[in-house]
Amino acid sequence: MLVHQILKSKPSGEIFTITPGTRVAEAAATMSEKRIGAVVVSSDGTTPDGILSERDIVRELGKRGASCLDDTVDTMMTADLVTCRGDESGEQVLGKMTEGRFRHLPVMDGQKMIGLISIGDVVKARLSELAMEKESLEGMIMGH
Repeated sequence: MLVHQILKSKPSGEIFTITPGTRVAEAAATMSEKRIGAVVVSSDGTTPDGILSERDIVRELGKRGASCLDDTVDTMMTADLVTCRGDESGEQVLGKMTEGRFRHLPVMDGQKMIGLISIGDVVKARLSELAMEKESLEGMIMGH
């Protein structure tokens, strides 16, 4: 399955972005409220400057304690972003996520961000593919 197909299958195509000067505490509150694992940091809402995940926040909390919540997201975000395109396969994306040890990937069309996919989105799509393949094979075996 291709990334653009995975994006279409998501219940919400909304991309949650925050601006670089936002406090980490606000970003954490947004992630908690929206029940998401990461937010894209973007000055204009379409070009990603970085990404901030729950893991990024927890690591800093472990190192420095609650004082890190007063920092701005641009000091804690991952700025060296790995992205993908809509025409990439789920397998390619899983490879990037596994190699980079991250769970969220902005989807780009040129310089514009068109979506965000998580490892959960990719796994769900792959499980759906496997179920369809299984049904097809069973149908062939049964002579349908």
